[in-house]
Amino acid sequence: MKRAQREKYYKLMLLASAMVALVVIVLIGGFIFKEGMPVFAKYGLSNVFWGRKWQPSSQLYGLWPMVVGTVYITLGSLMVGVPLGVLTAIFLAELAPKKLVSLVIRPAIELLAGIPSVVYGLFGMTTIVPVIRKIARSIPAYADEPTLSSGYGIIAGSIILSIMILPTVINVAEDAIRSVPREYKEGSLALGATHWQTIYRVIVPAASSGIMAGVVLGMGRALGETMAIIMVAGNAPIVPESIFSSVRSLTGNIAIEMAYSSGEHTQALFATGIILFVFIMIINSLAMFLAKKEVG
Repeated sequence: MKRAQREKYYKLMLLASAMVALVVIVLIGGFIFKEGMPVFAKYGLSNVFWGRKWQPSSQLYGLWPMVVGTVYITLGSLMVGVPLGVLTAIFLAELAPKKLVSLVIRPAIELLAGIPSVVYGLFGMTTIVPVIRKIARSIPAYADEPTLSSGYGIIAGSIILSIMILPTVINVAEDAIRSVPREYKEGSLALGATHWQTIYRVIVPAASSGIMAGVVLGMGRALGETMAIIMVAGNAPIVPESIFSSVRSLTGNIAIEMAYSSGEHTQALFATGIILFVFIMIINSLAMFLAKKEVG
């Protein structure tokens, strides 16, 4: 085979691989929309999305409790995980000794990313939940409320998710910080700024778009998590009244009920998947937009 023919063959092979990935996404998205749209068509998009009651046995398919629960847990995880992740990324990129990074911290972060979510869930159930339960029962207003003092709820889910998103936030933020042109740092130091002043006044602002992309990708990771959240969130399909309230996420709603659902109930779970699919698409698009922005 001539060289030109081989080049053409390799190009077609790579194009075919890319098209397979595209077709898979289209097929999955098309199937979810096909199965879930009948519920929106019958009950109305606003009634399903804003509905506050999820009672499939009574044909009530309000997804608002799951939407609120997902948003609360995700925001809580970002409040804890983002500062930890960004500060760790700054330390790794600017301050940590290379040997410490390569021998200890980097393997630890990779291990954190490789731990199965069910293990995080077990850790949450056996360690985080009892601590939160003890704290909740020490508060008089919550002590006699089983749904608020069980330890399962927003706080437990947020803490577990904050640990799970750390590898994503750290790796993307560190890459963004390392990609800042060396001239920026040298110029700042030459003007008399200290290393720390250079970090927070020059390097971090210059890498802000990449850091934000890491935060958004971490948010996407938090939105899509299922198993660990099912194990620690309590899974009550109600609008939470407190940070100690049990909640059910969109992913948990699908995973918990799909096994025994049928007919319209199954379609409503696919409708849950449509809402989640749209959320993930928006977040990924935002991350791609931020990642494409030039440094500085």
